[in-house]
Amino acid sequence: MRFEVGAEDLVRTRFALSPVFELQHLIRALAGPHRQGVPEAWMARLRPRFARLRDEPGVQAVLTLQLPGLGATFLSPPPQRLGQTIEDDLTAVRGTPPDVAREEIDFYLQRRPDAPEAARAFLTSEDVLDRLADLLAAAWASLLADDWPRLRLLCERDVVHRSGELSRAGWAAAIAGLHRKVRWRDGGIDMLGRSSGVTRLDGAGLLLVPSVFVWPEFAVYADEPWPKALVYPARGVATLLERGPGEPPEHLAPLIGRSRALLLGALGDAASTSQLARAFGMAVGAVGDHLAVLHRAGLVERARSGRVVLYRRTALGDALVSGSPPLA
Repeated sequence: MRFEVGAEDLVRTRFALSPVFELQHLIRALAGPHRQGVPEAWMARLRPRFARLRDEPGVQAVLTLQLPGLGATFLSPPPQRLGQTIEDDLTAVRGTPPDVAREEIDFYLQRRPDAPEAARAFLTSEDVLDRLADLLAAAWASLLADDWPRLRLLCERDVVHRSGELSRAGWAAAIAGLHRKVRWRDGGIDMLGRSSGVTRLDGAGLLLVPSVFVWPEFAVYADEPWPKALVYPARGVATLLERGPGEPPEHLAPLIGRSRALLLGALGDAASTSQLARAFGMAVGAVGDHLAVLHRAGLVERARSGRVVLYRRTALGDALVSGSPPLA
């Protein structure tokens, strides 16, 4: 598969996040038989919660709208912005033109003779869009809402890195780093392992969507009438999923306090005050005060990126977190 990219597309390409995309990948993993890119530690923690939802007709309906390598686009529409929320996503689901939703539903029902009758009845109901959105809202609250601030921080950091690559080395370098099967070639983007075909962006630009649970694969939106998008694994996602949500280094908390240790441990990559506050459930002012102390101590450095100030650990901060002396 290939996206043909013109000069205007480069100007209009932007980053966005998709909470509902993450949710649906997590539901697929929990339903099995394959756990996709979700590690066993996360699966074990979330299975008891999913067990309470598993037999709901709505969950079975969501799973019916999936095939290997495919999923109903209206159920996970391309996002609009970097600050996308699950409420934005579910509003888009509810607002899907009925004929578009019905066409996709019929496509999957024809290819899923194994679909339970309850799922078929759910998907053929007149209020299917509202019912699906309600089901996804309940699943979000149960499965992903608590973890999303930290996962969002990971994706936002990827955007900071990728934007820097764009400004420093151009599109070839930025696209080349998205995924081993995604390549920039002769003014376009090749996506290996996807069905062949060339799609012109025609000046509309491309959505680049960093994701947690798409790892270790990637996903493509190329069908009409949807905006064209490329969903790729965010940097550092494998480490996060293997280790789980961040905890302050044990040796560091007694020295500088749990909150500062938690923030210092999280600043291996750059992040803003507001991003850290959302990720760890702290007040923005409190985070700012902690960062000011860490900055005066030489443990973090700060730099402006547009209108945002980003913080990152210094070599001394790295050494304090790792418990090893800094290299001379």
